[in-house]
Amino acid sequence: MISLVEIFSTFLVMFAIIDITGSIPLFISMREQGKDIKAMQAAGSALLIFVAFYFVGDALLRLFSIDAPSFAVAGSLVLFILALEMILGRDIIKNDGPASGASIVPIAFPLIAGPGAITAFISLRAEYSTVNIMIGLLLNIVLDYFVLRYLDKVASRLGGGVIYVLRKFFGVILLAMAVKLFGGNIMAIFGSQGV
Repeated sequence: MISLVEIFSTFLVMFAIIDITGSIPLFISMREQGKDIKAMQAAGSALLIFVAFYFVGDALLRLFSIDAPSFAVAGSLVLFILALEMILGRDIIKNDGPASGASIVPIAFPLIAGPGAITAFISLRAEYSTVNIMIGLLLNIVLDYFVLRYLDKVASRLGGGVIYVLRKFFGVILLAMAVKLFGGNIMAIFGSQGV
């Protein structure tokens, strides 16, 4: 049964965790480094990742003998490197993949469909019906698409000075998120091994 309250709640939870607007400086930085960003490909890939993990995530990780904390630690390392690129203004991840590569990694994963967002999304199953969760997710993905699609207009409106400050600021925020994600999950890994 469709519930506007559940849809809105799902939308707010996912919007807060994905934080697409907070990643705008990173997307602009990637664009300036010559990385091609395809909005439809990034949004579509993120949607597929969310839906796949919603229905088969636990089984998929078990298939490769990976637990959720290990998955989150791997994602945190990628976020850490991206944050360093933003703060230091240096390219660490080489742009030697195909033109579509940046749209899937790191934009679709882990920036949109990151470990934290996937975990939160899956946890919504305990409270809301699947149809409402999927509608809330779809609304978020549509918003993500429009932010990526009109990135140049956002950049021109903000101006170079504001983008520079935002890039450094959100680089530090992203770094802190990566450290928090790493710290919380590395303890869970060692705790489960009895270390």
